[in-house]
Amino acid sequence: MPKVKVTQVRSIIDRPKKQKETMKALGLRKMHQTVEHEATPQIMGMIKKVAHLLKIED
Repeated sequence: MPKVKVTQVRSIIDRPKKQKETMKALGLRKMHQTVEHEATPQIMGMIKKVAHLLKIED
């Protein structure tokens, strides 16, 4: 399964609760923190919901 790296580049302050929970579920807690996940449909859907807050690398 291919991997995807996601980095938080924008703050979650003043974001809706669902977006904050999605970021937490992805394992992102701080600005400029990077996590690596397998590119499953579930993870890709979560990334798509908060893509405006992230930098995504394949």
